[in-house]
Amino acid sequence: MSQANVEIVQQSFAVWGETGEPDWSTMHEEAEVHDHDIMDAGEYRGRSGVERWLEDWSSAWLEFSMDPEEFIDAGERVVFLFRMTATGRGSGVKVERQDAMVFEVRDGMVVRLDYYNNRQQALEAVGLQE
Repeated sequence: MSQANVEIVQQSFAVWGETGEPDWSTMHEEAEVHDHDIMDAGEYRGRSGVERWLEDWSSAWLEFSMDPEEFIDAGERVVFLFRMTATGRGSGVKVERQDAMVFEVRDGMVVRLDYYNNRQQALEAVGLQE
């Protein structure tokens, strides 16, 4: 099932890249988002929570892009590594870094998403060490 989970995450990112919206068909109605990059991030749950998280996260950036680098099979979880290039909304500072998301997939649906600002944190979260 884990390769299928990787494909679900790849599809979800492709839909997001094309539409700017998550692939709601693969997102569980009670999906949780935990952002380890935003200080004091609140709880984000369900579709309205996911939408609020996307608004909170993107509000910091005047513009940004996310270029996929790697999808790592970790059983029920998939580590998605990407290169983020962004310009700060208030500061105009340009940022380029490798960020990561960990998607937990159950029964073909994303039930949890954790956002990390580096590869090592994401790999540690799924029990993989470099």
